[in-house]
Amino acid sequence: MSETKESHGSTDTRFFGQPWALAHVFGVEMWERFSFYGMQGILLIYLYYSVTDGGLGIDQGVAGGIVGAYGGAVYLSTILGAWIADRMLGSERVLFISAIVIMAGHIALALIPGVAGVAVGLILVALGSGGLKANATAVVGTLYDADDDRRDAGFSLFYLGINLGAFFGPILTGLLQSSIGFHWGFGLAAVGMALGLLQYSFGRKQLPEQARHVPNPLPRNRYMWVAVVAAVAIVLIVVLVLVGAIRAENLSTIVIIGTVVAAIAYFAVILSSRRIDATERSRVWGFLPLFITSVAFWSLYQQQFTVLTVYSDKRLDRNLFGWEMPVSWVQSINPVFIIILSGVFAAIWTRLGHRQPSTPVKFGLAAIIMGGAFLLFLPFAGGGPNSTPLLAIVGILFVFTVAELLLSPVGLSVATKLAPASFQTQMVALFFLSVALGTAISGWLVQFYDPENEAPYFSILGIIAVVVGIGLWLGSKPVLKLMKGVR
Repeated sequence: MSETKESHGSTDTRFFGQPWALAHVFGVEMWERFSFYGMQGILLIYLYYSVTDGGLGIDQGVAGGIVGAYGGAVYLSTILGAWIADRMLGSERVLFISAIVIMAGHIALALIPGVAGVAVGLILVALGSGGLKANATAVVGTLYDADDDRRDAGFSLFYLGINLGAFFGPILTGLLQSSIGFHWGFGLAAVGMALGLLQYSFGRKQLPEQARHVPNPLPRNRYMWVAVVAAVAIVLIVVLVLVGAIRAENLSTIVIIGTVVAAIAYFAVILSSRRIDATERSRVWGFLPLFITSVAFWSLYQQQFTVLTVYSDKRLDRNLFGWEMPVSWVQSINPVFIIILSGVFAAIWTRLGHRQPSTPVKFGLAAIIMGGAFLLFLPFAGGGPNSTPLLAIVGILFVFTVAELLLSPVGLSVATKLAPASFQTQMVALFFLSVALGTAISGWLVQFYDPENEAPYFSILGIIAVVVGIGLWLGSKPVLKLMKGVR
């Protein structure tokens, strides 16, 4: 048996029964999530806190739009990262380069003062995170043979790494931000990514050659064309910024429009392709109502990083035995519930087997429960500063997590099952576009949130989500008919 096979094949059980190479991808993903959520935990308050409090003093609605646009750009970037991997560099190389870009972005946030640091830092982190998110999962997949029954357990372990990073990041960056300043928190995010990159740089040679494989190589004579298109796009964006067409105030709107255009183009390309048959075309149409419901879901769920951050700052009682908990710590609650409940949900679906709810019903339930979570804010609406008990937010975030586990992993799974043979990657990209669109909308919605008059905001959005969910649930039979045997 070859050395490569021994290092990552079925005989290697050195990492909790998994191939040792998984430890390297586990580590870089854990530290990337540590830096990503650590930075995001303090980003919004950095933007709208006054200069005297260490922030930039940006209008709260504009600041929320920036965070939402940035989050949407991360998911938009997954498409670019997947394309570069498939056509030019392979997943492993894109993952490594993306980690370097992410670290550079956090360094920019830590060292470059003012709005310039935010602009440079967020662009780099968005591009890098999109590239890493798109390819880390693909690299993990190369560690297993097709018939290796450890694959699901390996991905579960990988998912644990994601949530460990998401848990510790906001806690530690929040401690630094609240004690010695925002830029120290951003600096810790950079250090975390540097640790992940250092560890991965030593272990990446142990990954199988398949991780570096380019499945659909772009002809060399088209490289120059790609470079020209990229240069023109950058110049166009710079010009639009200089003339004032792209501003902080309309950034989330621009990302929303761009994502809608991209989604329509993706659906049009797939549905009009001559490479798909009637059954595949019907399944793509069946994915459309799931896509719309996913957008509605993520536009509420992703407000953890926008409206809920403002709410935690202005409404939440963060007093713990005489010590005020940092705002960012609230974002560490959800990863704990994901770690606890993901195994529970997996066990439930396994036990139910064919009796489990169909995908449209799961999506409908997710939207209903997510809308219900927003309605749970209503008993505390209109309260003064520090009026909402911490336990109430813990309970609401528990409901967030239940809704997430009904839609997020199910969405990725159904995208692969409904995908035409010629458009496997593009259908997964479409699901990520629904996340991008919902995330950008979550930032755009911040402008309508008024801490002095919260009831209309939470009730209207909650009811809309519930109605969308009920609509999909009631229409599940026609949708299943379009899905042609896929449940």
